[in-house]
Amino acid sequence: MPGDEPKPAERRLPPQMVWSAPGEVPGLQALSVWTEQVPGHGEDAEPFVVHHWPTDEGMIAVFDGSGGAGAGPVWEGPDGLRHTGAWVGSRVARLATECWFREVAREGEEVGPDSLHQYLDWFLAMAPQRRSKIGGTMRRHLPTTLAGVHYRVRGKQSTVELRPLWAGDSRAYVLTPANGLHVLTRDHTRESDALELLRTDPPMTNVVCADRKFTIDTQHIASFEMPCVLIAATDGYFGYVHTPADFEYLLLDTLRQANNEYEWADLLRRGVQRYTGDDASLALLALGHQDFAALVAAYEQRFSDLAERYVRGRPAVLDAAPRSGGEAAGEPESPQETQARVRTWQDHTWQTYRTAYENYLPPASEEYR
Repeated sequence: MPGDEPKPAERRLPPQMVWSAPGEVPGLQALSVWTEQVPGHGEDAEPFVVHHWPTDEGMIAVFDGSGGAGAGPVWEGPDGLRHTGAWVGSRVARLATECWFREVAREGEEVGPDSLHQYLDWFLAMAPQRRSKIGGTMRRHLPTTLAGVHYRVRGKQSTVELRPLWAGDSRAYVLTPANGLHVLTRDHTRESDALELLRTDPPMTNVVCADRKFTIDTQHIASFEMPCVLIAATDGYFGYVHTPADFEYLLLDTLRQANNEYEWADLLRRGVQRYTGDDASLALLALGHQDFAALVAAYEQRFSDLAERYVRGRPAVLDAAPRSGGEAAGEPESPQETQARVRTWQDHTWQTYRTAYENYLPPASEEYR
């Protein structure tokens, strides 16, 4: 009888996925990692990685649905799974970004925040929404972060033009053999110090959403020397470490253990699942390295320098973090002494790491100066 049709069986989705491009293209290695805490309900969308061969340009991006602001259910799929506004928002933003990039690459659409904003507005307006009776300044419809880098290779693969685009607290980076990891985005929070952000986790002041005004921030780097590695990551990767240097260590420590792009992606997945308390996703593109072996070799010295500077003296109580090392266990100490020692170590390592890390950090907006 009508209405007695069996409900579709619930999908058994994997709690993580990794992807890598075939390692056969000189000068380009790509991968992505996506994990979720609750299978089928993770609020990170799958990472976006694309390269357009005719114009030698591409983009990587990640999207993290804001579960606190968009926690209410808004859509039920054909399999019976109900999804929150944060889940829908991140996936709609990914689709909008993919369609925007298609127009950029094929039709010459402007590469900038205004044109991307228009696509996001239109797609969010068309998405399923269920208005909550619970209001408040923190409530949003289909809220999500967005962090990505549009790039265009210039000349004979010697430099690359970079334009990071972001909203919220996901981040984009560039990694270089000589100076390590540089952040390209500034979190949309009232606090901007990366170590303090780890300690306090303040609320975001700007996210992509369907019901309120938001901004897409950007900066333009006209000529960046290759080889380099572009990275976009949600806070599941960098928000649960002990110092900002830990994230770079995870990237390089897993790189040196891998034999190819897929193994690197899988090691990055295993690594983040050991310490994160959130869904985590990452998109990565290496430019200007002849092959994977050359990529590994290019960062050997940087890994050695990083290990020497930031592992030596690491408090043993932090050995469960994304890297191991530090001093041997000593005499028992009080929790207060341990906390003070950890904070002293964090402050010291951050001050020595900060200058290079923030070399391309965009200036703070007028509101927070």
